[in-house]
Amino acid sequence: MFHTVARYKAGEAFSQARRRAFFQRILGFFTGHQPGNLLSFEHVRDKLKIRGQHYVGVQTIPIDKIVGSAGRYTEFNRAFLPTQDFIRERWMRVYEAAHGQAGFPPIDVYKIGDVYFVRDGHHRVSVLKELGATTIEAAVTELETPIPLSPDTDEADLDLKEEYAHFLAETGLDELEPDQQIEFSLPGQYQKLLEHIAVHRYFLGLREQREIPYPEAVSRWYREVYLPVIQIIREEEILDDFPGHTEADLYLWIIEHRHYLTERYGQEVPLEQAAAEFSREFSRGPGKKQLRSEINRVKDDARQMSDGQEENHG
Repeated sequence: MFHTVARYKAGEAFSQARRRAFFQRILGFFTGHQPGNLLSFEHVRDKLKIRGQHYVGVQTIPIDKIVGSAGRYTEFNRAFLPTQDFIRERWMRVYEAAHGQAGFPPIDVYKIGDVYFVRDGHHRVSVLKELGATTIEAAVTELETPIPLSPDTDEADLDLKEEYAHFLAETGLDELEPDQQIEFSLPGQYQKLLEHIAVHRYFLGLREQREIPYPEAVSRWYREVYLPVIQIIREEEILDDFPGHTEADLYLWIIEHRHYLTERYGQEVPLEQAAAEFSREFSRGPGKKQLRSEINRVKDDARQMSDGQEENHG
């Protein structure tokens, strides 16, 4: 009798979870905000420059930091609600076990940055989250990468993360300057940074009459060019006028605006002046519309490039 009741409750719980997943999709259709999908571990691993891995041990981890799956990312959504009916039987058995005395063995996860990917134990995560649990025991293997991942990372972010990984691999900036964090909200911007480094290296060589080693040029560009602009952005709180964008976005825009002002005035313009004029001109009014138009152009160019690459692969 007890088994029959537990079985019935498990079936009801699964049906309720499936309905919630369905209504999340319907709501997303009308609002334009689809429920997040689990990230594919294989996809993330291929995009980021993984430098190694090591076993950390069994830990208690937050369930809300589990954002992906190794191999089963289509069976659950980002809230770990079941999206496929064929997992019903397995899900129900785990649900029944959750109400028993034996407990669960730890799940098996990969950790990348600040998030986790389930290797084994997807149904346990789904059931425990449905029951209101906020943590779970997990055997953790950590993958080493300089690229930060957070719980709100989604598929759209991964292309930018991939660009960042290539930039760090080429420059070694994360090893030269461990505190660095240069993230863009727009695609195609890291190539511009490589050009800035090359130009800075060239002028350093002219000024000091010697060949500047590339690692030295990278570090000096970061300390002598990039950080001073970031400091101005923070002191003047310019980022507050550009929600949805990053300090690195503003760095590029201010540097480009400085070049424009230098040509306009016929003399070198201090960074502080360029930053102030940029903020005054583009944070509101017609200038902001002009900047938004430029941002949309960059996005369109990136989208066309991506579509062209897909056609070539096809």
